[in-house]
Amino acid sequence: MRELSTREIITVGLMLFALFFGAGNMIFPPALGQAAGENVWIAMLGFVVTGVGLPLLGVIAVGLGGGNLQALAGRVHPVFATVFTFIVYLSIGPFMAIPRTGTVTYEMGILPFLSESMKASALPLLVTTIVYFALTFWLALNPSKLVDRIGKVLTPALLIIIGVMFFTSLFQPIGEVGQPTGDYQSGAFFKGFVEGYLTLDALAAMVFGIVVTASVREKGITDPKKLTLTTMKAAVIAAIGLGIVYLALGFMGATSYSLGQSDNGGQILTGVVQHLFGPLGTLLLGGAVSLACLTTSVGLVTACSRFFSEYIPGVSYKVMALVLSVFSAAVANVGLTQLIAISVPVLMAIYPVAIVLMLVSFFHKWFKGYAAVYRGAIIATAVISLPDGFATAGIKIAAIAPLLEQLPLYKEGIGWLLPAIAGALIGFLWGSLRPGRKGKQEVLEQKLGKV
Repeated sequence: MRELSTREIITVGLMLFALFFGAGNMIFPPALGQAAGENVWIAMLGFVVTGVGLPLLGVIAVGLGGGNLQALAGRVHPVFATVFTFIVYLSIGPFMAIPRTGTVTYEMGILPFLSESMKASALPLLVTTIVYFALTFWLALNPSKLVDRIGKVLTPALLIIIGVMFFTSLFQPIGEVGQPTGDYQSGAFFKGFVEGYLTLDALAAMVFGIVVTASVREKGITDPKKLTLTTMKAAVIAAIGLGIVYLALGFMGATSYSLGQSDNGGQILTGVVQHLFGPLGTLLLGGAVSLACLTTSVGLVTACSRFFSEYIPGVSYKVMALVLSVFSAAVANVGLTQLIAISVPVLMAIYPVAIVLMLVSFFHKWFKGYAAVYRGAIIATAVISLPDGFATAGIKIAAIAPLLEQLPLYKEGIGWLLPAIAGALIGFLWGSLRPGRKGKQEVLEQKLGKV
């Protein structure tokens, strides 16, 4: 029976790394490094736990949960499976995440090189998004070549650019490491932990896990156990790559204190590369950001096209990829600021639900697969995360807000954690009293493609 070679597994792992590593992932670590100062390594440890650990677990959870998000979400309820899966794909797909890759590419890779008159025009953004999403469509057009194109070409190029930036800063230090600020003074690890949570990669893992599984399957691995094991190996490779790059970017941010404090990681990276390389630095940064965005865009278009083409009769994968690329190009022209303003509240509402669904799935056999455990944990999480999403959008529910603020860890952004645990425990007790429900859950998983 066919098995992938070490080289093929590494290629798939590099592809997965590139899919995860978007522009936002380049921006968070430098900002953390500058703010954490001398506590940078403690803070980065917390960041790696959630920024690397959760995506790794997410890919594995999808593989163990049936190979797709809907099979995993079906353990809660068939209606939840359909609704949640569509929300996830629309959120990290054509409505927000895919268009955002195009706008970030423009603002960090194109805009710095334009004249002042051109910066005020909408034409450069329009032209950039047309070219960018045409390239995205071409790369996603043939899914069987996705591993080769990303894993063998784009990812090494991205790593080389980041490597040049890091080693130059290592041998030509920008300055002394600054003093920790804010929460990094006394709670560096936990603050870094929360920052890693905000990367939202756990949500993306539920989609990218499907891309990786499909790529491995196309290489001839059909045995369920070997498919899962191969996917896990590729996920570990991607996680190692993410961890190394995050630490490198965090170091650059920590040594950038002498350049002055910046509002975000993008400004920090721009200042670092300009200091290290002069005018060439801006070009280097633009190239790195553009590659990071492009690989993420290709992965999302591929995953979303696979999903929607299966649920919309008569629409092929290629047609759906074209529709998503054109739609994303149009949405991208509303601008980065507007896209972020719309996306953050939605993601804050659904991201905790995704985390809990993923984590509970790892204990599936321990609690005998009771659907009540999933439902209790998810309902308890949603009761907290949905109001959080509204609050992020500036809409506070007066009757609920005071109660939520009393929850442990609520101010730290994970007030849903203890309620989720309590909900799972209550669900386990309920399932234990009604053991017959387990059989129905197993039937449901089989209908949704559970292997």
